[in-house]
Amino acid sequence: MHITRLALDHFRSWTRCVVDFEPGITVLYGANGLGKTNLVESIEVLGTGASHRASTLAPLIQQHAASATIRVNTSEAASDGRDPADTTYEITLNARGANRARINGGASHYMRDIVGRVPCIAFAPEDQRLVAGDPSARRTLLNQSGVLLAPEYADLLQQCTHIAKQRAALLKQLGQRADDAPAALSGLEIWTGQFIEVGVELTRLRASLVDRLKEPFSRIYAAVAGEGQQAELAYQPSFDEVLLFDQPEQELSRRFQRLYAGEVARGQNLIGPQRDDMTVLLHGMPAREFASNGEMWTLAWALKMALHELVAQERGIDPIIILDDVFAQLDDARRRQIMEFAQGREQVFITAAARNDIPASPGMHVIDVAQLAESQRLAHDPDAMAREFLENMRRSADTGEA
Repeated sequence: MHITRLALDHFRSWTRCVVDFEPGITVLYGANGLGKTNLVESIEVLGTGASHRASTLAPLIQQHAASATIRVNTSEAASDGRDPADTTYEITLNARGANRARINGGASHYMRDIVGRVPCIAFAPEDQRLVAGDPSARRTLLNQSGVLLAPEYADLLQQCTHIAKQRAALLKQLGQRADDAPAALSGLEIWTGQFIEVGVELTRLRASLVDRLKEPFSRIYAAVAGEGQQAELAYQPSFDEVLLFDQPEQELSRRFQRLYAGEVARGQNLIGPQRDDMTVLLHGMPAREFASNGEMWTLAWALKMALHELVAQERGIDPIIILDDVFAQLDDARRRQIMEFAQGREQVFITAAARNDIPASPGMHVIDVAQLAESQRLAHDPDAMAREFLENMRRSADTGEA
């Protein structure tokens, strides 16, 4: 599968943008602030439901706009040799209300119903947070992995998030208003039961994801870092009873009872999938404490490439790869190594501040983002086109040109 066209409305810096793409490697280059990363970020959001640059989707909507729209046309080769299938996927991020989605302009769906259909994996300098950062970065990776590899994951995650918010609201109510305590306590018992039920299912899914990532992650890290280099992944669920008991629900219920007073005092859920983590180990030790910057970069790269391999194997689709501003920080050997990987993929997007940062590759497509931004401005502003024409006429007259 590859993307043939991307259209944006009120997404980040792009009020409107339409750009066509080809299979293979596409380089988008230009000075910082032109919006090159915003272009590839939109593809990541449509593909995975999340961004490597933001913890929520709200910042992706232009200020003062009610919504942002991402639309992509895709082409996918048919397995039986027939003509490629062309599909249009569209998501609308709303400042208020649920985010929506459409396929081929059809009926409206929830956004979570289509994420993962255009499989996409992004790698950026910020991905060192997967090793050294707080657990939220690693949970985001788990969530993106789940969306790409388990059809039920997005809906299950949404349910768990909703239940956790409702339960936290009741905990705050219990702590602030004693007169509502009987009703709130009854509601809390119901939400706790649902939280345990959905949380157990989500924890099992995440445990399965980590188990499947372990082998390719260790193998890819050793191949990149050198012989004898050992890296591992370890899942650390907040509901650790799920890994210890065949029927963990009763154990979790008793644990919540022990935590009840503390949860009411703080007004928050003290355990749950929203507190999960995944540890990256280097030679058996936590990498966040001992790894160098170079080792963290390689560990993060191995994580993303392990996910790429898993998606390709389990879904039979070569995921779209996004390499966002990574080449400027690499030596020539690493640049060549990444380009060799990119050359074998169906579609790769690379962003760079300078075109010279990217090693030449046969058939590589290059887009000057400054020129793209100017063409979009003129295309969507008739007055600007007229002003541009008059200015060119004035310059010609000043220089005596016909």
